[in-house]
Amino acid sequence: MKIIKRDGAIVDYDPEKIRIAIRKANEEVRGREKISKEQIQEIIKYIEELNKPRILVEDIQDIIEEKLMEIGKYSLAKKYITYRYTRELVRKANTTDQSIKELIEGESEYWNNENSNKNAKVVTTQRDYLAGITSTDITRRFLLSEDIVKAHDAGIIHFHDADYFAQNALHNCELINLEDMLQNGTIINGVMIEKPHRFITAATIATQIILAVTSSSYGGATITVSHLAPFVRDSFNKYLKKYKERGIDEETSKKYAKQDTRKEIADGVQTFNYQVNSMTNTNGQAPFLSVCMYLGETEEYKEEVAMIMEEFLTQRILGFKNEKGVYVTPAFPKLLYVLEEDNIKKESKYWYLTELAAKCTAKRMVPDYISEKKMKELKKDKYGNGNCYPCMGCRSFLTPWTTEGNPSKAKNYQEGESKYYGRFNQGVVTINLVDVALSSDKNEEVFWKIYEERLELCHKALQARHQRLSKATSDIAPILWQHGALARLEKGESIHKLLHDGYSTISLGYAGLYECVKYMTNHSHTDNGKGKEFALKVMQKMNDKCNEWKSAENMDYSVYGTPIESTTYKFAKCLKERFGNIEGITDKNYITNSYHVPVFEEIDAFSKLKLESEFQQLSPGGAISYIETPNLQNNIEAVLQVIQFIYDNIMYAELNTKSDYCQECGFEGEILIDDNLEWYCPDCGNRNHDTLNVARRTCGYIGSNFWNKGRTQEIKERVLHIDNKDDSI
Repeated sequence: MKIIKRDGAIVDYDPEKIRIAIRKANEEVRGREKISKEQIQEIIKYIEELNKPRILVEDIQDIIEEKLMEIGKYSLAKKYITYRYTRELVRKANTTDQSIKELIEGESEYWNNENSNKNAKVVTTQRDYLAGITSTDITRRFLLSEDIVKAHDAGIIHFHDADYFAQNALHNCELINLEDMLQNGTIINGVMIEKPHRFITAATIATQIILAVTSSSYGGATITVSHLAPFVRDSFNKYLKKYKERGIDEETSKKYAKQDTRKEIADGVQTFNYQVNSMTNTNGQAPFLSVCMYLGETEEYKEEVAMIMEEFLTQRILGFKNEKGVYVTPAFPKLLYVLEEDNIKKESKYWYLTELAAKCTAKRMVPDYISEKKMKELKKDKYGNGNCYPCMGCRSFLTPWTTEGNPSKAKNYQEGESKYYGRFNQGVVTINLVDVALSSDKNEEVFWKIYEERLELCHKALQARHQRLSKATSDIAPILWQHGALARLEKGESIHKLLHDGYSTISLGYAGLYECVKYMTNHSHTDNGKGKEFALKVMQKMNDKCNEWKSAENMDYSVYGTPIESTTYKFAKCLKERFGNIEGITDKNYITNSYHVPVFEEIDAFSKLKLESEFQQLSPGGAISYIETPNLQNNIEAVLQVIQFIYDNIMYAELNTKSDYCQECGFEGEILIDDNLEWYCPDCGNRNHDTLNVARRTCGYIGSNFWNKGRTQEIKERVLHIDNKDDSI
């Protein structure tokens, strides 16, 4: 007989272990409650006579408890149950202790590659990870039901950010209401920050707000430059007044004032960039920040917005200096460039900004592009009006929300206007679509039955996220809930109302659509036939469930194309353990993110973006598409062609270019990956991660601290969608 342990390991049956367990409990009781050696042997004999080739260790323990109760040894049974529970705690504690040991020793591949934007060797990151290990332990033992924990461990679902779940105040990501905080003042660490009167002051305060906000949440945050634009005009007016007071004529005063204003914008943007990249928040990293650049967000300050955009792009093209003083590609802030009528055609007034954005993309992999045209087609409010706004972090999109009342008590509230800034996401749970397919053994009827069950398990896990957050009051994170970032609630006031009526979202994530469809249909979801048809049904089912839950609970559930990073490796390993090596499905160290075309599939840039645009429509809570390119710094026209295609065809997309650096030999270009999934410089052969500056799109954000084996294999196998052989695509 074989015993299946809790971790899935299979060992030989050993009756001595049963004797030891019962004997330890026996020592804790007196008199008649004790059990004799003969009675212990009877229990062992009963188990052996079941003649099972395999049996779970939990089933053996259940049998022992039942037999003790049958012979009237109730106190002994109670002691055995206590012993069993204590052993379970010890096992879990040992797992936690081992995780801490591996982290501190700094030799663990998992911790060193868990997050491509975190350096696990530095004390600030280790402190965050140590807290996270504790939080995960508490979450697993006390806060989540056993079925959710088991499904998470088996890679059936992924309960995101368990390392922050123990605290009931932490949400996922947000659009910071920077306008309210700058125009009406805020409070940081008990210090009142009044309205600034210059751009450079506003930019500096903005970074302090960003640090405070991202230290009180765990996902990405986004601001928009239009909230900084009024302070550019304030600076200009101060300079203009200064020169006019010196007796200089109006025209000359304006000329000098404009020069000084541009210099201040340059200084302010540089300060902003330095601050964002040099600060470390409580998550042990630089803030996961996105900066939106949208001319159409304001008519009054459009010129000022354009000036700020130009400076952000110019400085990003230059890059940030590394330890050697060489300009390299930074990870943050992520830049979001909105394509619109005023900047998409060569004759457009702001075409020069789009050209600058194209050069920046070719050199530094950002900005990413949001099509105002396509977004307004997809994101309509209850009145049927199209909306355009940035994502929270890397790809999380809110649903349109038109203000009726002011639940957040924001000071910049406007009745009847669409509101996005100050809103947030409650959290994510992801379903592994590949596991659903493999569990069905290609039986479509069984597939839909299992799919329904798994979705409801995700729903249960999402409800746990919501219920945890619903206990929070504004006191837990004043910068968020009292001082304007997300709300201006009273002290002690519950945030519960901000979790309903569409003010915030909560996300059902999904991963592995390609592998799911490939297994079930023998076709890729890119075939415009049977595979695609099945894929769209799978996507629609998730949307139907979210709408069902939303209607019943008045919470904004949404389908989210999950940016799984380390989890793509975890899911792949779990699938191999559960189902073995299946060619084309489980034979890699990763599964495909969300609805994406698999990285190894040959497809041109335009076809890829066009096809994925259909799936973005069915992923309203979060979606981003990309194309992989060679070095396009000498082919900006190709970048501009892609940008114009994005505007007409897809809501949100990015170009993955390469701009790496070797500190050993000074090589600039693409650092390569060998067959053992090790990074190396093609010029000098350097393999030292500490002296290689590598930037790759991980899953929305740019990563620069290297990756686990699964993600590294995925990066290695990415095919190009542009060949760059001609002057045009």
